[in-house]
Amino acid sequence: MKRTTLQAIAVAAAAMVLAVGCGRSDESSGGGGGGGDSTGVTDSTVKIGTSFPLSGPASAYATITKGIKAYFDYTNSKGGVNGRKIDFTVLDDGYEPPRAVTNAKRLVTQDKVFAVFNPLGTPNNLAMMDYLNQQKVPQVYVATGATQFGDDVEAHPWTIGWQPDYVTEAKAHGDYLKKKMPNATVAVLYQNDDFGKDFLDGLQEEIKGSGVKIVAKQSYEVTDPTVAPQVTKLASSKADVFLSVTTPKPAAQSIAAVAQSSWKPQIMISNVAASKALVFQPIGLKPAIGVLAPNYIKDPSSPQWNDDAAMTQFKTQLKKFSSGANPDEPFNAYGWSVAETLVQALKQAGKNLTRDSLMKAVRDMDFQPGLLLPGIKVKTGSGDGFPIQSVQVQRFDGTTWKDAAPVYNNESGT
Repeated sequence: MKRTTLQAIAVAAAAMVLAVGCGRSDESSGGGGGGGDSTGVTDSTVKIGTSFPLSGPASAYATITKGIKAYFDYTNSKGGVNGRKIDFTVLDDGYEPPRAVTNAKRLVTQDKVFAVFNPLGTPNNLAMMDYLNQQKVPQVYVATGATQFGDDVEAHPWTIGWQPDYVTEAKAHGDYLKKKMPNATVAVLYQNDDFGKDFLDGLQEEIKGSGVKIVAKQSYEVTDPTVAPQVTKLASSKADVFLSVTTPKPAAQSIAAVAQSSWKPQIMISNVAASKALVFQPIGLKPAIGVLAPNYIKDPSSPQWNDDAAMTQFKTQLKKFSSGANPDEPFNAYGWSVAETLVQALKQAGKNLTRDSLMKAVRDMDFQPGLLLPGIKVKTGSGDGFPIQSVQVQRFDGTTWKDAAPVYNNESGT
């Protein structure tokens, strides 16, 4: 009787050791731990989650999740990553930081995801960053270019951005102005958070000592129903250039407000508002002709890429795996590209997938997603929190984006 009991205990203990050795911590762990932690991972699946504004003032970005899911489904159709299929969960935060934090905690403690991937928005990511780092849960490829997500890797080792940081975008605009409009006066509309302030700081740094001068500034809150009053104040400056550091809805409002005034400046926008379908078409394409933006992804609506293999693959598979998604929408191309980068990182992290091995992979990459513009790639090294630091200033001609300057690389300042 005792011998039988001891044998049963030994078998149970061996089974427990085997389960831990196989990395199946997702069945019992609520997250955290880091290192060899493989919460959310089984032999056949890996759970990935995100918090996104499916509603609210930034809901124009919701379509990004369609591009992401399409790439994950495409990957799953080919057998997944290292034999594991990606189980993707999207929670709505309405672009509200408290809801984003609630979503992050639910993803970690209830859904037990392996990583929080591409959550959108500067304030939302800042709100959840400390929690996710305390839990040692990867907060990978956040959908914001704010420098806080890459400038202190030691303080936040589990967080990393993806898209070009806003300082890089702003410096590319500044570089363009110094070369093309060396004595320009600039009026700036900016979102009153780290998105807007990073952009403003980057521009000021780039034009310092040059003939380009900022002569007027106005901020807005994400909850403002319209930015027309701010544009009216900026118009009184009669500046040569109007820089609109805005998300899609206020970007459209600001361009329309300029068109309805007697002010005729050169309009510049951030890449996060560079959408023909979501920003320009709602106000009519004519007011957007000539707008400049620092881009880094191929324009899927441009005939320039009709014979491009990566673009053909994107449009074909997007139609197959997300029939309601617009193949000409750059936000869908963004979602496809950032998902492609995560899949590459998961591959590099290896078959014995842990949160630690994922972070090692994302911080040691030299990868060219198919839809990035020529000369722009995802590249990181030890301590590097900025995967993409190159953009190309392009001009909207009423139909598509055309190159207005060479690729600007912020790493080298050229």
